[in-house]
Amino acid sequence: MSVMEALSELLESVVAYVVMILLGVVSFFVTVFIVKYGADLAGYAPSGDFAVLSAALLVAASMLSGSMR
Repeated sequence: MSVMEALSELLESVVAYVVMILLGVVSFFVTVFIVKYGADLAGYAPSGDFAVLSAALLVAASMLSGSMR
């Protein structure tokens, strides 16, 4: 393997890592909105910390399952 191939793979890994982080942040915000809206539809008024906790668990589970091959 040449040095250029190694650097290309390293750059590809870094870009994939950054994209995964950005998609995780975006999906977290969307999931927080969905959890809060769903709770309002069901007649619940959860505090912000429970909405964030449930959104974080959902996003973490989806990111872990998406990263498995």
